Amino acid sequence: MYLTDRSAPPAADSEPGRRRGLRPKVAPVVLVLGTVSLITDISSEMVTAVLPLYLVTTLGFSPLGFGTLDGVYNGVSALVQLTGGHLADRVRNHKLMAGLGYGLSALCKPLLLLASSLGTLGTVLALDRTGKGLRTAPRDAMISLSTPPENQGRSFGVHRAMDTTGAMLGPLAAFLILRAAADGYDAVFGVSACVAVLGVLVLVLFVPGRRQRAQTDEAGAPDGRQPVRLREALALLRLPRLRALAGCAALLGLTTVSDAFVYLLLQRRVGIGEEWFPLLPLGTAAVFLLLAVPVGALADRVGRHRVFLAGHAGLLTGYALLLWAPATPALPCLVLALHGTFYAATDGVLPAALAGLVPEQLRASGLAIVGTSQALARFCCSLAFGAAWTTWGDGRALAGAAVGLLCCAAVAGMVLRPTKEAR
Repeated sequence: MYLTDRSAPPAADSEPGRRRGLRPKVAPVVLVLGTVSLITDISSEMVTAVLPLYLVTTLGFSPLGFGTLDGVYNGVSALVQLTGGHLADRVRNHKLMAGLGYGLSALCKPLLLLASSLGTLGTVLALDRTGKGLRTAPRDAMISLSTPPENQGRSFGVHRAMDTTGAMLGPLAAFLILRAAADGYDAVFGVSACVAVLGVLVLVLFVPGRRQRAQTDEAGAPDGRQPVRLREALALLRLPRLRALAGCAALLGLTTVSDAFVYLLLQRRVGIGEEWFPLLPLGTAAVFLLLAVPVGALADRVGRHRVFLAGHAGLLTGYALLLWAPATPALPCLVLALHGTFYAATDGVLPAALAGLVPEQLRASGLAIVGTSQALARFCCSLAFGAAWTTWGDGRALAGAAVGLLCCAAVAGMVLRPTKEAR
């Protein structure tokens, strides 16, 4: 996005040795956090892969019941992000808040073995998503604060690539467990809980637990800064550049059709068999994994707002192919490649763009504001797209989303153009 990287960590300029010689472009803490995310995503995606079948075939839930739980599963974390980001800045300990989030999610995995009703399952899934919401902004803040401004895109790309590796391995692990275990679903939930605990242990043992540096005056004495207050976090919205960034992320999110709908549209368009349908998300994840690091590095060089908008242009091309391209065997490959490219150009680039917009003591809060605005907009898009599909059919619903995305991308391009981005 447009940004001027003015809030680089002070130590980046004050330590002479750090600018001399060769330096690693990705900090060790980024690799450790990537490992934590990889392990945690294996655990989470094991559950996500089997949950629909478990709820419908084993517990006998209706599609409406499953839809309700799916809304809880995907909507709660977006709302909790603001709380997690603010608390992390307030206590000035991002690791503590991220650890609480990872720990809460790990605790919920074995509780799935005991839940058998809509109410109890909804509560467990809401707690699991609460953990995700609590950890997302503090984790991204640790990545941002440990990385020089010129390498933000690369670092977030490395983290997202490792995270996506876990998202690919999780469904494969669940598939193997279901084939090998007699009581398959209970085995999946049990193994998922053990893997989640391993992720928490890696975070606790290997991620540095340094608190945010205290502010100092010109004489080098502490300035006595009080803990971050809620009004300070909300005051970030007064920053024109951050407000425009959050607005553009939300505007584009309103026309970003959810992954599930994209895969359903592709399946109906090409006639993909049900046995192959679970592999469609792996296609997107594979492209995301391959491109996350090089696209993040490209964003550092040519401008993050350009790469972010180019990713949405790729998504728009995917919509156009679903609408008008012939239903050939190449169509799924093209659409999934564009879908994965979209995520590579947006998922890590968006938080990287915030590095120069938000001061260090409010970094997690700023990340949470932008992330929440985007997530809630996408949730609204899913509801609207589902209603449009039911009323007018899938083709007209997708055409409306494509026209909306084109208009929103044009508006975002004009809003993000005036400020020159530091490279």
